[in-house]
Amino acid sequence: MAVLPIRIMGDPVLHAPAAPVGDITDDIRSLVADMFETMDAAPGVGLAAPQVGVSLRIYTYNYADDDGVPWRGVLIDPELWMRPLEPGAPDPDEESEGCLSFPGERFPLRRSESVLVTGTDLDGEPVRIEVDGWRARIMQHEFDHLDGVLYVDRLDDSDWKTAQKIARKRGWGRPGQAWTPGVDAIEP
Repeated sequence: MAVLPIRIMGDPVLHAPAAPVGDITDDIRSLVADMFETMDAAPGVGLAAPQVGVSLRIYTYNYADDDGVPWRGVLIDPELWMRPLEPGAPDPDEESEGCLSFPGERFPLRRSESVLVTGTDLDGEPVRIEVDGWRARIMQHEFDHLDGVLYVDRLDDSDWKTAQKIARKRGWGRPGQAWTPGVDAIEP
């Protein structure tokens, strides 16, 4: 297993829909093991294959609830259904999220409160996940990556402009930029 470099906003792989996986091979199993290692090293609550430069419909997730109960897994070729969004502005204290591909920043973003996700696991077995709250947010965030959407693309105008200024200041927004957890420092 290895910690992989995480692509930063502007890399083309982050801005295009990922391809279906199809057959689960040893190469896919190795990629998923590396994704878990990278996600844990970051640390993150999710990681999509495009974030490590692989345009395939795979993501890992890892989250512990308030009681410390772990929730960890992988979804391959997922499909997502969600409840309509509640109207109103997102609460900056309760609905802010970050992204390993836009590191060091958090912005408020309204997400659906509950989702249903289906896909397969590493054994090719069907997976069906119905979750709400932060788990639903994680599923939506990682699923967006598979469609070439970063969470900053969904921000309201004011926060989107702020995110664009941050990206320009840090020299992001162009191909080939990445950071490696445990190796590279992220500037605030």
